[in-house]
Amino acid sequence: MVWFERKAIAGMQNRIGPNKTGPFGIMQTLADGIKLFFKEDLIPNRSDRFVFALAPFLSFVPAFLAFAIIPLGGDFRNGNGGEVTWFGHVTKVQLADPPIGVLFALAISSIAVYGIMLAGWSSGSKYPLIGSVRASAQMVSYEAALGLSLACVLLLAGTLSTSGIVAAQATITQWHVISTGIVPFIIFLIAATAELNRPPVDLVEAEQELVGGFNTEYSSIRFALFYLAEFMNTVTMSALIVTLFFGGPQPIAFGDFVFDIPLIPNALEGTLWLLAKVLVFLYIYIWFRATLPRLRYDQLMDLGWKVLIPGSLGWFMLLASQRMARQNEWNIILVTSISVVVMVGGYLLLQAAFTQSARQRETQGPMF
Repeated sequence: MVWFERKAIAGMQNRIGPNKTGPFGIMQTLADGIKLFFKEDLIPNRSDRFVFALAPFLSFVPAFLAFAIIPLGGDFRNGNGGEVTWFGHVTKVQLADPPIGVLFALAISSIAVYGIMLAGWSSGSKYPLIGSVRASAQMVSYEAALGLSLACVLLLAGTLSTSGIVAAQATITQWHVISTGIVPFIIFLIAATAELNRPPVDLVEAEQELVGGFNTEYSSIRFALFYLAEFMNTVTMSALIVTLFFGGPQPIAFGDFVFDIPLIPNALEGTLWLLAKVLVFLYIYIWFRATLPRLRYDQLMDLGWKVLIPGSLGWFMLLASQRMARQNEWNIILVTSISVVVMVGGYLLLQAAFTQSARQRETQGPMF
């Protein structure tokens, strides 16, 4: 992933990128890792040594644990539920399939906040602490929008199991990116980008303060763990997006027509489809990094609290009202129209409140 990102951005910016270590520079990441292993491991005198050493693992371990509930392949056709037969054993191609798989992913992503917060607090320096507080506020704020957009998927799928969510997306019209109306996917993608601290919302790395943010005091392998967690989280979140919205390992299908990969059995084909879809989103994240300018912190928080959270909540209520209309055989057009009117009214009231609040702040003048 590191090599892919460096080469892709180099191509977008008319540069060469890694090209010395190994064929096409593919061993450059290994060389960087070996270098970090042998760099001096510095621990500040005023730091809390135990917490300082623990914090990188609180970021690093959840990045891998979240991957446990991702279906990495399997045959979901004809009601197989992702089960395949390998070497005489019937199994699912995922480490675990708990009935609360999606909640597990959200819980694990929340733990990563502790790693960042404790890293800044335990450094014994003001700038890492400021960076960690900013990062924690950003991650907590966008987790709300992330969860609300995810609720739209759970409402349609009717299950928290990741394999059950994949099984409900047999054809391209049943992919949740389409059946939920695209808006939850867009909100989820933006919120996930902020959750990952990826550009254009990587405000953890405060370049205007001339420091690296919460990990300023870290060096050697401890810094490498934070670096590895960031890139692993990108891979995990891309796999989660594919699982929730794009059918996971399911092949692309239109009705009864299925795009089969020739000469590949169904037990292995799902893994290839998942890998192809994940690579698309990894490229999109790299595209974001190379294209979009960094947001100001107030713009970031306004986007999260004033746009994404109300938008995801309103869209969830719209989908819920449509579901109620279908179950009770109500007039779905009338129900949808009333729901839209209520959403627009709520939006106008919210904007009026924001406008009044801004006027009051202007009247009171600067507080500091």
